[in-house]
Amino acid sequence: MKRERIAYAGAKRTVTDGPFTETKELIAGYWVIQVSSKEEAIDWASRAPFEDGHVEVRKVLESSGLPGGRLSS
Repeated sequence: MKRERIAYAGAKRTVTDGPFTETKELIAGYWVIQVSSKEEAIDWASRAPFEDGHVEVRKVLESSGLPGGRLSS
């Protein structure tokens, strides 16, 4: 699955398209946001008030995207 990564360096923001190599050491958390497009998600993440580091943008499948629109039968 394609991912994007936003790198933070002071006020500078850089967006890089994935895929990325496996991370061996990682301090992580996550946000779930509902947006209408990948571009909107990248714009939202680019405004995070970080000084440095990275954020990966990944799509989460909703149950409506599954056959029959449900999680289980």
